[in-house]
Amino acid sequence: QGQLVESGGGLVQAGGSLRLACEASGHIPNAHTMGWLRPSPGKERDLGDFVAGITRSGSRLLYSDAVKGRFTVSGDTANSTVYLQMNNLKPEDTEVYYCYLDPPIDGRIWGQGTQVTVSA
Repeated sequence: QGQLVESGGGLVQAGGSLRLACEASGHIPNAHTMGWLRPSPGKERDLGDFVAGITRSGSRLLYSDAVKGRFTVSGDTANSTVYLQMNNLKPEDTEVYYCYLDPPIDGRIWGQGTQVTVSA
């Protein structure tokens, strides 16, 4: 069983940028959709708020209202990769970001999470 490996988190000042990456290591089922969630304070990962996602072959790009116009999602579901370019970051974007992969069947696969911290 493979896993999703995240990278790219860190500390940045407000207005700065970060790029998150999520790539498969080992065998991963084909992806129907991939994307990013971030848990609200006090919530568990599985109840996290949707940030951005891509559908199979990148046919649709989806964004939450909170990040639309600032974040850009990209990737290749055929290769189980998804990226998140985050620009004009705000302190309220501070959170652990989890990537996910939804196969056509079976349950969601999660990345390990990567911390994004935005200082005022």
